[in-house]
Amino acid sequence: MGLSSWLSGSARGEHPDRPFTGYKLAHAALSADGTRTGFAGLTMGAGHVYGVVAEATCVWNSRHQSPRRWCGCGFYCLHALTDALSLGCATENRSALLIEVAASGRYIRYERGLRYSRQRVRAIKQAWCSCGRPGIALADAGSGLVGWRHLAPVCDQCVAGRPTLTLREFVARLDGRVSIDDGPDGMAQLPGMAAPAATTADAEQPFAVLTAEIALLHARLDNLQARLDG
Repeated sequence: MGLSSWLSGSARGEHPDRPFTGYKLAHAALSADGTRTGFAGLTMGAGHVYGVVAEATCVWNSRHQSPRRWCGCGFYCLHALTDALSLGCATENRSALLIEVAASGRYIRYERGLRYSRQRVRAIKQAWCSCGRPGIALADAGSGLVGWRHLAPVCDQCVAGRPTLTLREFVARLDGRVSIDDGPDGMAQLPGMAAPAATTADAEQPFAVLTAEIALLHARLDNLQARLDG
């Protein structure tokens, strides 16, 4: 999705009579002392961590209100979940969470989304491990800001003993209530990708164990009978 898709159809600053539902990507963040969590933007807002409810401020000029028409400041969101899913495929966005927000305040409308001044994070919609499986926890991403560490989603097979926060623990440290889609700690599978199917060996393993145990039992009974006969 190019910049032209965003700018096409932009309008003057408006004020909605009710919040808009939008979708966006954000990095999960954990405070240095481990007591608080938040979200960080991907581009212009990447230097700041925001909470569940946040007001946009311009990173270049704090004297004007956000969003300003001839400035890039403000929060951004997309109207369609499918567009946000597409954005999440980009290499630089693979470790981001897909979240649902309620956008309000001043806003500028674009073809595919909004640039706006106030938001409330409602839900974490998707989290993907780099291997393509659903992320069930968040681990240190190896990047961050002063006072904050970025976290990246990991699946149950890629945790590999790393220190993590479950999604439920991450939400509990936020400064407001946010829901998690598809269960307290689980995410839906990536579209078009299925979990690995059980192999024939996996399916037969319980039967193999049971057969071995029966054989061992028979051997012990035969040994006991031989002693009695002697």
